[in-house]
Amino acid sequence: MENELELENSYDSFIFAIRSPVTREKYLGRLTYFMSYVGITKGNIENRCNIFGEKCKTDPKWLANNIMRYLHFHRQRVEQRKISASTLSNYIKPIKLFCEQLEISLPWKRIMRGMPKGRRYANDRVPTIEEIQRIVEYPDRRIKAIVFTIASSGIRLGAWSYLKWGHVSPIEKDGEIVAARLRVYAEEEDEYVTFISLEAWNELSKWIKYRQDSGEVVTSDSWLMRNLWDVTTPKGAGFVSAPLQLKPDGIKRLMERAIWAQGLRKKLAPNKKRHEFQVNHSYRKWFKTRCEMSGMKPINTEILMNHSVGISDSYYRATEQELLEDYRHALLCDTHTTFCAKH
Repeated sequence: MENELELENSYDSFIFAIRSPVTREKYLGRLTYFMSYVGITKGNIENRCNIFGEKCKTDPKWLANNIMRYLHFHRQRVEQRKISASTLSNYIKPIKLFCEQLEISLPWKRIMRGMPKGRRYANDRVPTIEEIQRIVEYPDRRIKAIVFTIASSGIRLGAWSYLKWGHVSPIEKDGEIVAARLRVYAEEEDEYVTFISLEAWNELSKWIKYRQDSGEVVTSDSWLMRNLWDVTTPKGAGFVSAPLQLKPDGIKRLMERAIWAQGLRKKLAPNKKRHEFQVNHSYRKWFKTRCEMSGMKPINTEILMNHSVGISDSYYRATEQELLEDYRHALLCDTHTTFCAKH
């Protein structure tokens, strides 16, 4: 019984440490890859993690030696230009987290000594205004609301796991809606507030109204993004009244379809490993770039993106109203965005 409890804790402890569903999926995939490398291939992912955890606890030296062999194998791939040096670090992150959660002590300094150094940032760009305009022309009712929300708020892809209609509230000035307030990761430990543009609010409102007109009962607890349904059925029938949340991986697939369908992404050349701009994260970079080029205080940009600002986390206390004023000033000054209020 004691061994069974230890085995169960290996998988549970690892999963518990990863808050983002998107990160969780990536880490599990990379950890599974390593487990296959060391010969743990039987059973589902949970069983394999538990068996792996038990082996690591009883023989840390075996684990350290296999990690070094694993890194040596991938270092050769870096030298052959099959992967980049920065990509190599992603292979080791889930293994380190797994060890930390199981309190397995390894000589990481010795293990990592032979790791090649790569860039700590991606060598990519943000999409142009023309590219964004083509993406939102993709024939899916949800695409404009998604793109405008991400681009005007800088939220992470994983934030869509938590966003509900009640987390969006319009902001009025002189009797007119000028923007909207967005509660990100609501009721979670890392909840924060950011804003979206008037255009994003309008597109979200259109999407919600379409759902209501089609027969869905939308409440403050309704998911902001949901699955589509058979529009040929009568109102209130079929899947209209039984919404399923469109999770981050679904949003990512939708964005990928839009980019490919609009002719903005083609098969990579044999010597290239990365597309010019990322499917989703590029909009987070877009947000930061546009805000700072439009004169927003860099520290306010970081706060609206939920980035740490170092020691200022403890001392800088801009009010929500002050953040909103800086945000709106940036939108009004930026004539190059698709989500600027004066457009």
